[in-house]
Amino acid sequence: MLTHFRFICVVLAIIAPAAPVRADETAPENFRTPVGDAELRYWLQNMVWYHNFSNAEIADATGLSEAEIQSSLKRLRISAETKPQRRAEAPLLTLPYPGGRHPRIGFLEGAIRPQRDTKISVFTPWDDHSYVVADIPEAIWSNLGLTYLAHTHVPTIWEAQGIELKPLEWNRRNDGTFDMTRKLPNGIAFGAKIMPGRDGVKMELWLENGTKETLSDLRVQNCVMLKAAIGFNEQTNDNKVFSKPFCAARNEAGDRWIITAWDHCHRPWGNTRCPCLHSDPKFPNCAPGEKRMLHGWLSFYEGTEIEAEFERLRNVGWLRLSD
Repeated sequence: MLTHFRFICVVLAIIAPAAPVRADETAPENFRTPVGDAELRYWLQNMVWYHNFSNAEIADATGLSEAEIQSSLKRLRISAETKPQRRAEAPLLTLPYPGGRHPRIGFLEGAIRPQRDTKISVFTPWDDHSYVVADIPEAIWSNLGLTYLAHTHVPTIWEAQGIELKPLEWNRRNDGTFDMTRKLPNGIAFGAKIMPGRDGVKMELWLENGTKETLSDLRVQNCVMLKAAIGFNEQTNDNKVFSKPFCAARNEAGDRWIITAWDHCHRPWGNTRCPCLHSDPKFPNCAPGEKRMLHGWLSFYEGTEIEAEFERLRNVGWLRLSD
């Protein structure tokens, strides 16, 4: 927590003297109401079958009333009993995070109104009720200041100008992948792609410079939140290993692990209060018209030889560790 606090203080000193933004009664509602039966069915299945939301949490995520929720669940035949059986050879279950339930245990004042635009849930292979929430990206800094933030806390360069970014959703592709693209008001564009597999989830993050000046100091925060990962969510770093670029959290027995890594990693760390894992990368400087790419990984490991597993993942070839 102390390390994170110092980091935030440095950020505040660099980008602005303003205090963190606080939620108030004038803040817009933070729910997304599905439009049409196809979207309603998708999100109710997502929330009920997989994230095990209560009706109150569904209401927080969708803005629907209790009566509307009960009627829709009955009409669309969605309940825990109608959840389909997954194939044994299926990729790791990966779904857009629906919002409504805060993905952190603590440090909630540091993530007011979390937006689901960049959040993806990856479920553990040993427990289909247990999952992590990956925020890809949680934040992007540049020489311009805090250029993007997936919740409300430290003011971004857009909030300082009174500009509100519109909500986005993950594109859900037929091949089971997910992708999103956001174009910022000054012409900078960035996006992410999530590619689930049986052994792990491959991730890409890209940034394109649509401004007239070179972008530098392009630091990224990619957060893997552990609140819903049963057995991994103690608010401590004693159950974590940081071996750049790898970050891993273990269960109490030390025989199951959650692992994440990004190439061009400049800071592996964890916030004990959330709790979470960070393998935070940095884009190389980006000239006008250029595009930069980062590669990430998230997987689960059963065993006790975590350093050997790190070495195996180094040899998979997905992460560009020699660049």
